[in-house]
Order: sequence, then C-alpha cells, then structure tokens
Amino acid sequence: MEKRNKAVFLDRDGTINEDTGYIDDVAKFKLLPKVPEAIKLLNEAGFKVIVVTNQSGVARGFFTEDKVREINRKMQQELCKKGAIIDAVYFCPHHPRIGNPRYRKICNCRKPKPGLLKQAAREHNIDLSSSYMVGDDLRDIQAGYNAGCKTVLLRGEKINALSSKSIDTFNPRPHYVCENLYQAARWICS
Repeated sequence: MEKRNKAVFLDRDGTINEDTGYIDDVAKFKLLPKVPEAIKLLNEAGFKVIVVTNQSGVARGFFTEDKVREINRKMQQELCKKGAIIDAVYFCPHHPRIGNPRYRKICNCRKPKPGLLKQAAREHNIDLSSSYMVGDDLRDIQAGYNAGCKTVLLRGEKINALSSKSIDTFNPRPHYVCENLYQAARWICS
C-alpha cells in the first residue's frame, strides 16, 4: 500500500501574513515574523505545507480570483527566497449570503467546512488523521476538526478580541494554542 503524506494546513491572513483586512494588492502583503523559519521546520520534518484560505473579497467584489492568485504567488516567492516551500494553495472565493451572484452560494470549500482540506488530501495523497490545521480563527479550528486533523490556534487579533471568552470554552477546543506560527511548527515537529 502506498505511503500517504502528512500535511500542515495553514490559514493565510493572520497566520502567514499580516491581516490588514481584504488584501487587494501585492504591495499590502507582508509576512509575519519567523514565518519562513516555521515553514522550513515543517518542510524539513517531512510535512506537505498547504495553504487553505477563505477569500470572500472575491464574492464581495473587492478583488478577482486572479488577484488572489497573484498575491498567493507573491507569498510563495517570498517564502521560497528564504528556503520555505508551500506545496499548494487552495482558496474559497464564495460567501453564503452576499456579493456577486456567481460567488454567492453555500459551498463545501468555505471554512469551517472541510472541502479545501479534503480536496488537498485527494490531490496530494494526504492522511488527514496525521495532519494539522493551523489558524488564527475558530473557523480554522472547526475546519481542521471537520476534516479529521489535529488543530493549532494562534492567538491573533481575532482571538484576542474574544478575550472575554476563555479558549477552554471553545467548541471544538484546539489541540494546542500558541502565539505564532513558529511556536506552532516547533510543537508540531516535537
């Protein structure tokens, strides 16, 4: 039987790069500190590194799918220059209630649904039960659980805004909580 790959799925905005709202220009894309080092750790440990990101700015008319692809290429190029490899990027352009009718729909790819992770698993021969989902939003944790992955929650601005609510009360509860992707990568690799 063919050996299956293990992966670390990463949210993009707020996990890999600064989350400045809807990023509609490559000039607005800025890597967070120690992200290249984190991804290199995961690469060296034998994980496929795959980005799965909601980009409802497409549905909302803020930018096009081509613009998302252009920004994703910039992300991959910046990381590659520092020796960090992203194996694939998947994004959901939809929104369930608002925006362009072409993109306004209830889909299986918008996190917290696991469609992007399951598609990546099929296309890259990934064992989801040996894989991780890392993100800065509860939707990321829910998507990871829904796909059968272990989950890591980053304490970003979104989580800090929920500070009145204890992470212990989150459902589902993340397997690990830390400050940034580098800490997450070290935990995953240990």
